[in-house]
Amino acid sequence: MRWAAMCDAAEIVCVMAGMEPEKPNRAIRNFPVLIRDAEAWRRSQAENAVSDLSSVMEHGLAALLAIRGRGADARPAAMALWAEFASARAAILALLPPEDDHFPDLDRR
Repeated sequence: MRWAAMCDAAEIVCVMAGMEPEKPNRAIRNFPVLIRDAEAWRRSQAENAVSDLSSVMEHGLAALLAIRGRGADARPAAMALWAEFASARAAILALLPPEDDHFPDLDRR
């Protein structure tokens, strides 16, 4: 649930940055299911990373809304937040096992 909410928030940030929202690949869409069957250390790292990134996104989105509420241009800040999100999300997705029995042809890019 937290993963989906975080990805929804990232989509809003993307729009606020003036960019087209990306179409999520299968790894992004199915991450909660894929990581659930991973080794305990991968799950633990992913849970912590998702929690941390969710907090960053929550506070970042609040800051962007405050910027816009003052009538200022939030695009530069939104672009920076989007870049941070994309980088952190890539690191989280890298925690997925190298091979997955459920999706052997999974494109994780």
